Amino acid sequence: MSERALVTGYNGFVGSHLAAAMPIIPLEDASGLVDLLDLPRVAKAVAELKPDVVYHLAGQAFVGDSLADPRATYEVNFFGTLNLIEALHAAGFRGRMLFAGSADVYGRVPEDEQPIREDRPLRPLNPYAVSKVGAEALCCQASHQAGFEIILARPFNHVGARQSPKFVVSDFARRIAMVAQGKAAPVLDVGDVDITRDFTDVRDVIRAYQLLLAQGRPAEPYNICSGVERSVRSVIEMLAQIARVKVELRVDSARLRPGEQRRVRGDYSRLHRDTAWKPQIDFEQSLIDVFNYWNSELACPIPPPKQL
Repeated sequence: MSERALVTGYNGFVGSHLAAAMPIIPLEDASGLVDLLDLPRVAKAVAELKPDVVYHLAGQAFVGDSLADPRATYEVNFFGTLNLIEALHAAGFRGRMLFAGSADVYGRVPEDEQPIREDRPLRPLNPYAVSKVGAEALCCQASHQAGFEIILARPFNHVGARQSPKFVVSDFARRIAMVAQGKAAPVLDVGDVDITRDFTDVRDVIRAYQLLLAQGRPAEPYNICSGVERSVRSVIEMLAQIARVKVELRVDSARLRPGEQRRVRGDYSRLHRDTAWKPQIDFEQSLIDVFNYWNSELACPIPPPKQL
């Protein structure tokens, strides 16, 4: 018999990919999706659903939104996590829970101190990161006291179809698809495109979550990343090649972020040590999939992109 896997945030970007990869139980009741801030309803739903394992993916995930409304981010990411833990404890849950945190908890890391490892001090620089630090500490404490084990994941930037255009790769894939379809001029307003980030395909992230839930050490954080840094400029160039278009980049001062981390590269050796995980999906394939998603969403088919 397969495990009953309860998933919070199953209708979000990562949750939708997890649902495509395995049978899941959404956190819902007869009235629909359950709000994590409604503790009585969360407790009732958890008691009725009786999960064997839990993937806690729900939360406010965009840094910009956290800057605009810090309190709402703290409510959802910290107190929503607390409500879930309390509900699981009250229901006598004895399985394992995975908490999807974020590599944003590391804050600004000097280039000569990268790649970033899990033992690095946490220095969150925005409300989103602060909420993840707090929720992670809560999970660590609960893993020792609540009667069940919690695994801590720290994913770096991940990409894939259905991701919000609030995020950089999805944003540029959408804009380049519009150029390819003649719906926008071949000029992209950009910020600093020479910063680098560590991107991982969401399907590889999902596979890491599954392996960690089975083999990870409780209350010990795990980076999920590719170990490769890529510039935003190179991402745009690859997307333009996929779409077979040429685009001009125009720097918009409003998009520049003073003090932004220039380079990011993670280290996934701990994850590999405990689960043998490593990235499998080629980055070009990830970009093809994101581009094809937006090309379809914009509902104006063009010839498929050539193989890279």
